[in-house]
Amino acid sequence: MFMAGAPSQLELFDNKPKLRELDGKPIPPSVIAGQRYAFIQPDAAVLAPRFPFARHGQSGMELSDRLPHLASIADEIAVVKSMNTSQFNHAPAQIFVNTGHPLPGRPAMGSWLSYGIGSDADDLPSFVVLKSGGNLSGGASMWSSGFLPGSHAGVPFRESGDAILHVSNPTGVDNRAQRDSLDLIRSMNERELSAVGDPEIQTRIDAYEMAWRMQAAAPELMDLKGESQATLDLYGAKPGDPKAGFANNCLMARRLAERGSRFVQVYHAGWDHHSKVEQGVTSQAKLVDQAAAALVKDLKMRGLLEDTLVVWGGEFGRTPMVEASAALGRSLGRDHHPQAFTMWMAGGGIKPGIEYGATDELGFNVVENGVHVHDLQATILYQLGLDHTKLTYKYQGRDFRLTDVHGHVVKDILA
Repeated sequence: MFMAGAPSQLELFDNKPKLRELDGKPIPPSVIAGQRYAFIQPDAAVLAPRFPFARHGQSGMELSDRLPHLASIADEIAVVKSMNTSQFNHAPAQIFVNTGHPLPGRPAMGSWLSYGIGSDADDLPSFVVLKSGGNLSGGASMWSSGFLPGSHAGVPFRESGDAILHVSNPTGVDNRAQRDSLDLIRSMNERELSAVGDPEIQTRIDAYEMAWRMQAAAPELMDLKGESQATLDLYGAKPGDPKAGFANNCLMARRLAERGSRFVQVYHAGWDHHSKVEQGVTSQAKLVDQAAAALVKDLKMRGLLEDTLVVWGGEFGRTPMVEASAALGRSLGRDHHPQAFTMWMAGGGIKPGIEYGATDELGFNVVENGVHVHDLQATILYQLGLDHTKLTYKYQGRDFRLTDVHGHVVKDILA
């Protein structure tokens, strides 16, 4: 579950009483020396966390009051408070988390997994993309197959109408005519493949056949009306209602996991709170908190959580300093902060009920058990049975991998 725009860890996960003491005062020069920011001056005043925190569950996990549903599963999740990244603008940072590189053109994590271990679904894509909340800065580069065969690219599902464009038959074309057409096209493509050996021709053949199989599978998958009212209520899902887009997508993610899709990426935009962070976080938390927690609960009830890795987070964090600009119409917001942010994980062999890593008293820098984005990616691959240093693909004369030449598995958070 990718929270595009970067949720404020200081309003949700990383409680810093010191910020309340220093609220409105300039941040100490020794802390921000040499730093650059997208929109604010480094000597901006401290902004205190906008919400109260409390401890939950037997683990005593500390969470903001904006996350009451997540608090109910505090003993099921691992909260990593020491995430950090090398990117400080949205598009490159989003692409970096999803592909291991800040520039477009590299394979997405889901593409690497599809390439490395395939899929358990014969009639659905291995890698599915679900979106809500608006536009994504990183765009389609975040689910591109890059230099891997195109059959490993993420397939975006739409919220209304046909789940996938151009899968349904045109008016007047029945299944027999469609199958005959596909067989003819396949024979011509296979002849060309044998003549020139272009792997993209095989990708096209596979895409046509997958589309044929999805014509039967996708409508049943997308029909949430078959779910019980209790399940819909658990997620807050409302079939056909775009305002419940994230909740519907989380329920769809569970349905895809049940049916064998390898990697489901649930994107939700709207977390970029350069102004009025209090109102922004409140609004977004109402949209995502219930459904995110429900996904974990539902997977556990169905016996799927131990085999399904759930990850929640954005591309970077937000500054302890306030962003305010009369010229831009901004006040009481927070700027981009790559030095420290928070993500949580559940299931899939992750140790439950733990808080891992720590930041300093201002939430500015990681001071304990830092986890870089490449470390996160290495850990995800490891939990799915892959060595991130060995899952490689030769392209333009050298071997590439998701984690580039970095990354280590964070074994302290593994059960």
